[in-house]
Amino acid sequence: MDLIARITRQFEDSAQTKLAAIEWLATPVAEAVEAMAATLINNGKILACGNGGSAADAQHFAAELVNRFELERPPLSAIALTTDSSILTSIGNDYDFEQIFSRQVLALGQPDDILLAISTSGNSANVIAAISTAHAHGLRVVALTGKGGGQIAGLLSERDVHLCVPAERTARIQEVHLLILHCLCDGIDSLLLGVED
Repeated sequence: MDLIARITRQFEDSAQTKLAAIEWLATPVAEAVEAMAATLINNGKILACGNGGSAADAQHFAAELVNRFELERPPLSAIALTTDSSILTSIGNDYDFEQIFSRQVLALGQPDDILLAISTSGNSANVIAAISTAHAHGLRVVALTGKGGGQIAGLLSERDVHLCVPAERTARIQEVHLLILHCLCDGIDSLLLGVED
């Protein structure tokens, strides 16, 4: 096995997937940035959820807002719904794993907050349940998916923003999701701080 060639292919495949996604995603990412910035300006918050690598992405995004991204600014209101083990295990035990995010959206979400729902397949049952609860309580949804969007694609309203990576491979989708999250953070900061370049 030629490890160098294999690693080179991974880098090239990742770069090509990102470049191919620009035309598909630039406009909806800008729409998501504007929606999130407006929510934060109006004292709303962003709730983020996902499973596995997407849970890590939800936490990463919340950390970049609550702390800072690249520029100094006041903390912004974001909560990763993936981090409180007592909440997650009590809901999973007393109700069902499918409700671990939706019950938190019900408890913490307010009309005009945003739910950032991350699922590479678009078929995560607990993320789908969170989206349904968000809609029922007036939250807008920004969904990060891949593989055509799965079931989530059919759940989103015109008010929501769907950021669907045009790829099938989970690793490539997750890599583009991370880039999108960084674009969201950068865009939010630029709008809030009046950065021009």
